[in-house]
Formats: sequence, C-alpha cells, structure tokens
Amino acid sequence: MLVKTYGAAVQGITATIVTIEVNISQGIRFLIVGLPDNAVRESHERIASALAFSGKRLPGKQVVINMAPADIRKEGSAYDLPLAVGIMAASGQIKSDAIEQYVIMGELSLDGGMKPIKGALPIALKAKEEGYKGLIVPRQNAGEAAVVSGIDVYGVQDLTEVIAFLNDNTSLQPLRINTDELFQDVHDCVEIDFSDVRGQENVKRALEVAAAGSHNIILIGPPGAGKSMMAKRLPTIMPPMTLEEALETTKIHSVLGCMENSSALIAQRPFRSPHHTISDVALVGGGAFPQPGEISLAHNGVLFLDELPEFKRTVLEVMRQPLEDRKITISRAKFTVDFPASFMLVASMNPCPCGFYNHPEKTCVCPSGTVQKYLSRISGPLLDRIDIHIEIVPVPFEKLSERRDAEKSEQIRERVKRARLIQEERFKNIEGVYCNAQMTTKLQKKYAVIDKTGTELLKNAMKRLNLSARAFDRILKVSRTIADLENSEQICTHHIAEAINYRNLDREGWAG
Repeated sequence: MLVKTYGAAVQGITATIVTIEVNISQGIRFLIVGLPDNAVRESHERIASALAFSGKRLPGKQVVINMAPADIRKEGSAYDLPLAVGIMAASGQIKSDAIEQYVIMGELSLDGGMKPIKGALPIALKAKEEGYKGLIVPRQNAGEAAVVSGIDVYGVQDLTEVIAFLNDNTSLQPLRINTDELFQDVHDCVEIDFSDVRGQENVKRALEVAAAGSHNIILIGPPGAGKSMMAKRLPTIMPPMTLEEALETTKIHSVLGCMENSSALIAQRPFRSPHHTISDVALVGGGAFPQPGEISLAHNGVLFLDELPEFKRTVLEVMRQPLEDRKITISRAKFTVDFPASFMLVASMNPCPCGFYNHPEKTCVCPSGTVQKYLSRISGPLLDRIDIHIEIVPVPFEKLSERRDAEKSEQIRERVKRARLIQEERFKNIEGVYCNAQMTTKLQKKYAVIDKTGTELLKNAMKRLNLSARAFDRILKVSRTIADLENSEQICTHHIAEAINYRNLDREGWAG
C-alpha cells in the first residue's frame, strides 16, 4: 500500500514542502531514497523502538520510502515522525484519511517521546502558503509555529498522542496565540535602562543620533569608561520592532534552534556580541550546508564588536559587503542562499594597547607609533562604513556618586521614534531605503542640502582638521538625522557642527 505524508526541508530561512511516499510490499528491505543524510537513514532504529513503546510495530515486509523532491538534501532527525506516521498508515495500523491535510515534523526518542526541532516557524509559514489544514510538531515548538495565523498548529508530546489524534480518538486542540498581545507582553519586558548610566551625556547624545538614523558607531575610550555598558543599552532606545520585523527575526533564530522553549516570538531587538576569536564563517554565515551567522542573528538589532582591533582582519573585511547591502549571499555549487543582515554596527576599542592614550589623568606607556599601528588593524574601507566616531573619557567620582536620576531610555526612545517617523515618510516611495544611514549620493543631494553658511563651515572644518573625503558624506547623513531629531526641515549650521564632532578618527594627528 502506498501512502503519502508531508514534511518540510529548511534552506536558508525558507522551507520547502517534502513529500514522503511510503510503499510496503513483499520483501524484507528497509530503504530510504531522496538524498537523505545519515541522521535520516538512522531513523529506522528510532522509529522501530518508538513504535514498540507505542503499541505498534514495523511491518515485516519491504518498506521503500521516497522523499521528494529528490534533489534537495534532507537533513536531521526531524523527519522521524512523518516517516513513522507514513509507515503506520501504509501498514494499516492507523487511519490514513486525514494525513494528507497536515505537515508533520518531529524527532522521536526511543520511548516514543518528542524532541524539539529547528525551523518550526518557516515550516508553519510554508504550510500555510501551500494551503495545508494544520501542522503537527513537538509541543516545545508549538508556540513558535502558532504565531502564524490561518493554520491549525498541534503540539504533541509523544507518538501515542499523534496516533490517537489521527485515529480520531482524542480531543487534541490546536494552540491559539494572540500575536498582538504576545508581541506587546514580550516587548514591554526590559531589564536595563539608560538611567543606569552616570554622566557621559555627550556619548548618550551620540548614541541617540545613531539610533535615530540607524548609523553605525564606534566608541573609543580607556578601560572602564562605560563603552560596553552603554552599547548594551542601545536597543532600549531604538524604535520598537514591528510585527513583520519580529517574525523575520524569529525565523532566523528558529532555523538555528536558538529559540527558548518559553519564547514564541522575538519582539525585542536582538543584541549580539561575539567574541573577538570568532571565525569569518561564524560571523557572516556559511558552511557546507549554509547556516546564518552572527550578522543575521543581529538582523533588525545591534551587532556589538567589543575591542574591534582584536578581531582578525579577515573577519572584519567580510562584513564590508553586508554593511552596504544589508544581506549576505552564500553561494555553493548547487544553490545560493540569501540571509538578511540589516543590523546596526556598534564597535568599541581602546585608543591604544595600554588603553590610556589621550587619558585626562593616566599616562600612555605605548612606544612612539604604536597608537597608529594599533588603529591600522582596522581597515580604512571598514571605518568608512562607520558614520559616528566618539571618544569616551572616564566618569569622575562626583558624577558617579550623584543620586539624581538620569534620563530614562523611554524618554530618549520617544525622540528617536519621532525622527524615524519623519524618515519613513521621506523615503516611503523609495525601495530599500528606510533611514538616513541608507541614503545614496543621489538622495543626499535631494534631502541633505546645506545652505551657504553650512557649506563654508564644512569646508573650513575639512581643511583645518584635514578630514578625509569619505567623511563628507557621513557628516551630511548624520547632520540630516540631527535635524530630524529637532524636527527641522533645513540642516542648520549647528547640526553640521555637531556632526563634524562625530568624526574623531578622521582628524589628522589624532593617533599621534
């Protein structure tokens, strides 16, 4: 008897429906075809044990299983459940009437229990798109998949529960989730706040400007000045994620199996902080069968690179293209996968190896030329893609001991949200541009126009400070964001003056 069940294969962050054809005939072989990997081939032993614990058995006949389309590699143990259901249906041990209405995925334990799978959200999205009635997944993945409306998601605990459901012997109900309520509940849960930061008002201002225009930023200062502390609080002042952004971010984490069992939706902007020993593949994604990297896990959020010069140069260089295109393309001989990577880069570094160059109190002990050599570990083209450079000095005791409450993240976020709304309206008819940091040269000529006084100020600043030519565009973009924060249609002189102050590393003689 031939029976078809349906599963899914995840490629990149999208799923493809896999038709699992099970045919039982005379013979004694158990054969799986359709480009399965070793984990799929080993499913025979897991299925046999799980069926025995559930009161069923493997038929003592020839079992041939075809997984189509055959040109897509089937990876992992998540196909255990659809294979087991297909075998039971083909051997007449369960009803097969309703099986074709469901996409079924799950890993089996030897006792028939269910283990969580990766990629439940993209699988649910594909099942809905293809018009299936429902999705059967392990209970741990049900909340994540149920975020998709318009399809019934059933979370099951073991194989016995699946058998009872397909035989109509149970009242198993689909999981219902109010996405809007869940989104709001998760979004409101914030543990850190900018009010924890004492002093550093100029740095807070620079971070506010960066968040308002989605500008990349680098913080330069001695150890203990608060670089990491402020970087970790940056997501709290960024505009709240939309539901579409939350779903896209959750898809990426789902594919990698990074979702917590209690979490169905990632509604807070991600903050990723990889160690400086990370490899280039781990950062941007890849592998024989490509998986997302840290830049994709930071999609719609912040990628924080602490001690930037300590990262291997090859690792930093592979970020240049994703910073511009906001996606990363991984190409292999048989296929190409695109991963989204629209992140905001926040980097920090000591000004020199000892950490005390330009320190107001401590003396730098680095030999002559060391500061320039240390800074040269970061390539010019990468620094070119960082809009704001801001120096940090240690907070004096008087500021640290103040009891006066500092400004809260929510207050800063309101200003940022207003600036972002202006930018959304400005770029609403321009595809792929959502904020000032993404403006092209053509758009700058239209939206970042400065008057004669501003032009003269910028000209003098570039001459006196010997700013590089690449600083020119960055200053205009940041000036546009500062004007938006003040709800100003025109870019004024003081907007340009502030933006010029955010180009510290471009100044001739900064590194000695």
